[in-house]
Amino acid sequence: MLEKVDFSKTIAVSEYKKSEKVLKYKIGELQRKAWDLKIPVILVFEGWHVSGMAEDINRFILSLDPRGYSFHTMIRPCYEEHLKPFIVRFWSRSPVKGNIAIFDRSWYSRSIIECLGKEKSEEEMEKCLEEINYFERQLADDGYLIIKFFLHISEKEHKERFKNLDKDDLRFIFEEYEKEARQDLDFIHNYNEYLPFVEKLLEKTDMPHAPWTIVEANDRNFATIKIMMTAIHEIEASIEQATRTLSEKTLKYLDLEAKGILQLNSSILDNIDLSKKMDVDEYKKSKKLYQQKLAALQYELFKKKRALVVVFEGWDAAGKGGDIYRLVENLNPRLYRVFPVGSPNDVERTHHYLWRFCEAIPKAGHITIFDRSWYGRVMVERIEGFCNEEEWKRAYREINEFEEILTRSGVIVLKFWLHIDKETQLKRFNNRQFDPEKKWKITAEDWRNRGRWDDYKIAAEEMLQKTSTTNAQWIIVESNDKRYSRIKVLKSATEALEKELKK
Repeated sequence: MLEKVDFSKTIAVSEYKKSEKVLKYKIGELQRKAWDLKIPVILVFEGWHVSGMAEDINRFILSLDPRGYSFHTMIRPCYEEHLKPFIVRFWSRSPVKGNIAIFDRSWYSRSIIECLGKEKSEEEMEKCLEEINYFERQLADDGYLIIKFFLHISEKEHKERFKNLDKDDLRFIFEEYEKEARQDLDFIHNYNEYLPFVEKLLEKTDMPHAPWTIVEANDRNFATIKIMMTAIHEIEASIEQATRTLSEKTLKYLDLEAKGILQLNSSILDNIDLSKKMDVDEYKKSKKLYQQKLAALQYELFKKKRALVVVFEGWDAAGKGGDIYRLVENLNPRLYRVFPVGSPNDVERTHHYLWRFCEAIPKAGHITIFDRSWYGRVMVERIEGFCNEEEWKRAYREINEFEEILTRSGVIVLKFWLHIDKETQLKRFNNRQFDPEKKWKITAEDWRNRGRWDDYKIAAEEMLQKTSTTNAQWIIVESNDKRYSRIKVLKSATEALEKELKK
């Protein structure tokens, strides 16, 4: 992509001033329209050091209402961020719908520095770029407009600009980068060494939903005008798409079922033996054994800097709370948290549905237990109509990719589906309804959901079959008998951790 760049492109100062005034007004107008239509916009600025990026970004944002944009500089991650999976760090910075997020360097610079910095691992780089493509496509599918600029200057211009830097500016750059990793500093200087990696990065991540615009930046005024004109064109196109009628819009999701590629197998849930039980003595003995093992394994996780994500899904009144209680009963509370998931709040609804879960992804060495999770997208949100068919069908792929990103970074993912039959649920609902100490557990919504048992069962079947992957398999827990359910969860967690920590 970079070998064909024409560095001779320039614009006269008079023409620049005339064009800039018109373009600034247009950008401000489009920002207001995008806000009204709730179109979130992400602008990514990458390029060589001394390519004029800071100046070009500043010229651009002067056109914007500061109440409608956020600005992010992606420097070396802090200690807390470094303990989380790579791409998860950037989810939190995605803008609310209608806002603009501007990234002065981004996941791309960090991928080069962090993946290549230690051992120049091209394999790590490939994985990182694949995760970036997952991330950007998921955002684009959810209506985000992603505009990416790479400011390119010639090697000769690169050397010349460093040579002409004011000594105070140069000292400032070096002092700042001495605080960072050595490889960050290398990325400033080693133009020829990093050029092949930059080329590869641009080629691998130049996608229809998030294409790269190469900006010829030898002439700074030309670069500014090209950035502005490109942004205007992309935002106008996004606004035009958003104002089409539903019948005119093109379905983005490839329905693999319609093509016969994905077919559900025979029922999983109908073949579960719910008659399994455990007597009190065996329960007490097993509970003590596995809880002691889990307490030791928790410290092993911490020492080896492995994170654990445990997902609990299942029928209302299946016993999730009781199972979670026994799972954490002997654990150190400093190293785990239970994350209860309810309906998204107003802020969460203005983001991609995965956004609210990223903050809760545990740091290396820690545990997060999700009492319900991102699977609400293909269960409650699907059945209650909180998302459309395209969105929940697309979610199977998005969830698998999300969990793949976690497991690639060393996170252990355990997923439990607690299964009971309809009669057992009714019995437990009635017990809650008439027990003063348990009445708070039952709501009108629980009874209403029970009336849609068959719909939830169809959704659960599809979820279990489409999201049980090699590294994040579903564990189905027979939960008609609470003692059996609790021990199966404890035993499954113990055995999975023992296996993973031997690797």
